[in-house]
Amino acid sequence: MAAMTPTPAPTAPDTGAAPAGSTPQAPARGPRRRPRPRVWRGAVLLLAGAYFLVPLIASFVFTVHVPGQGVSFEAYTQLLSADGFTESMLLSLGLAAATIALSLLLAVPALVAVRLGSPRLRPVVEVMCMLPLVVPPIALVTGITTVLRWGPEHLSRTPFYQTFLAVQNEQFPVVLVLAYTVLALPFVYRSLDAGLRAIDVPTLVEAARSCGASWPYVVLRVLLPNLRSSLAGAAFLTLALVLGEFTIASLLGFRPFAVWIVTISGAHARMSVAVSILSLLITWLLLLVLSRAGTNPATVSSAPRTSPTSHKES
Repeated sequence: MAAMTPTPAPTAPDTGAAPAGSTPQAPARGPRRRPRPRVWRGAVLLLAGAYFLVPLIASFVFTVHVPGQGVSFEAYTQLLSADGFTESMLLSLGLAAATIALSLLLAVPALVAVRLGSPRLRPVVEVMCMLPLVVPPIALVTGITTVLRWGPEHLSRTPFYQTFLAVQNEQFPVVLVLAYTVLALPFVYRSLDAGLRAIDVPTLVEAARSCGASWPYVVLRVLLPNLRSSLAGAAFLTLALVLGEFTIASLLGFRPFAVWIVTISGAHARMSVAVSILSLLITWLLLLVLSRAGTNPATVSSAPRTSPTSHKES
């Protein structure tokens, strides 16, 4: 019989797996990256804080330090009794509230309508809202003055004559509200447009309308709660604009808070600086309240569940 040669056993393909019972080796890692130093962040914050706080501290020292007398808070104690302080402050706050209400009343429905019905008109609305950034305030107030002078001369025998007199009432000049609304439109538009881009307006409106909600209910109880932060931002910027505006009010002959500060600066330098510091604190407090109102979680009320069609029993 011939000798039989043993057949070699088939070798398993090399799959790269470690044999059973052996300890798997950790993959080789590159050199560990050292964490970047964060010292520059503290330096930037320190420089920014110094940029804002050093002038305020210097102004405060100027108001309380009287050469030859030491420390005196007389500039602050005489504020409430100063002539025109309370009236000008209340006038500026009233103008700010009216401007915020009018600008939001004009901008919110327009932007929602453009968002839902006519998206192609958005560039036109944007250009119209951004025009006040191009027109200087001095040109705007020149046009307003020309209209106010032209009106009584040509409309003296019409009922509009009393309207021209009413909008220039010194107790509450409506003409300033109209001018401030025009100046605030760019900031209101940017804030509301960002908020509308962040939510799905067509889906929210369609869902609420399918549940039987009316258009006022949709706007007031569905859209506005979702735009709370944007509305607070628009009010935030409008308030800061109105409280610090000087050119238009001064040239039209009115005396809100900013004009009053400049008026008393010549005769009472320390008091005017003290009023400026106080106005900054009041503005920051109001802006803090608005920012807190905008950061509260939005609660969307459920639309009334009413059937659009009533079924009659057979």
